Amino acid sequence: MLHAGWRGPLRAPVVGALALTAALVACEAAPPAGAPAAPPPAAAGTPGAGTPSGPDGQSFYVSDRTAAARRLPELRAQGRTAEAEAVARLAGAPSAHWLAGGDDRTAVEELSRAAAAAGRTPLFVAYNIPQRDCGSFAAGGAPDAASYRAWVDALSAGLADRRAWVVLEPDAVPHALDGCGPKGVDAGERYALLAYAVAELKRHPRVRVYLDAGNAGWAQDRTALVDALNRSGIGQADGFAVNVANFYGTAQSASYGAGLSTALGGKHFVIDTSRNGNGPLGGGAWCNPPGRAVGETPTERTGRPGVDAYLWVKIPGESDGDCGRGEPGAGQFWLDYAVGLAIR
Repeated sequence: MLHAGWRGPLRAPVVGALALTAALVACEAAPPAGAPAAPPPAAAGTPGAGTPSGPDGQSFYVSDRTAAARRLPELRAQGRTAEAEAVARLAGAPSAHWLAGGDDRTAVEELSRAAAAAGRTPLFVAYNIPQRDCGSFAAGGAPDAASYRAWVDALSAGLADRRAWVVLEPDAVPHALDGCGPKGVDAGERYALLAYAVAELKRHPRVRVYLDAGNAGWAQDRTALVDALNRSGIGQADGFAVNVANFYGTAQSASYGAGLSTALGGKHFVIDTSRNGNGPLGGGAWCNPPGRAVGETPTERTGRPGVDAYLWVKIPGESDGDCGRGEPGAGQFWLDYAVGLAIR
């Protein structure tokens, strides 16, 4: 599920922490099958209640390590003013850091320390579940359950007592329910691993965990989805995430999340608004669809009860993959597409 898209039921791409920033699977109802200097934020209000948590309305960390931030000086030096302005819009907003296997403890420790020094909160995506992404662009993950638990333990150790938000395993639960993910005993193991990850990360009181719960266009049996989320530890998590790496508008995503929240006893949720400004293209198009745009800038000031934040989980400007039109590989920064997202 790297930053990919929809296949069959619409999917969407994802990104890796280091080199793996690629294709996520967020399905839709299609045919089946360091940081810039910043003052510490003011005391945060209730998430989702519209109370500013910082002087700019958000408390999330803006990293200078993103592809957009690294490309910006080059564009400015070349006098490419319009492109630089567009990329600066992306580089200046907080986006997630994907953890997809490898020395992720080091990345977590370094970024969480940098964020703490800036008085901000980093956003991570844990994306290393065994049998990840059903063999698509982001196929892979930990080789087995023991390896996954050890990886989660390392992330937990890297976070220590520092603040962080974690979106946990995009697509893992929905894929266990559609025709793609593990079944039977393997599905039970997946739920147990997710519950383990939630419990381990929530040992840290300053870490918030949101378990991925698909998107508004991914047809699911609501009762089965709720049961799967319960088995995956949603009760101990802070809530769930919707629209990860996908394009559904904020209102539609909020409606989907609100229904699921009710079924889960009032659990809060977050919405990925990284490229939902124009909604989905339609027709099941998920792979680098043209004419899309970034949505709301990440913030805890959503004004929507129960919606803790709008987040850029998918990193704007990273390719979903080679869709047959000569695009860069999944997870690679694509300047033309990034500019398009920023200016529309």
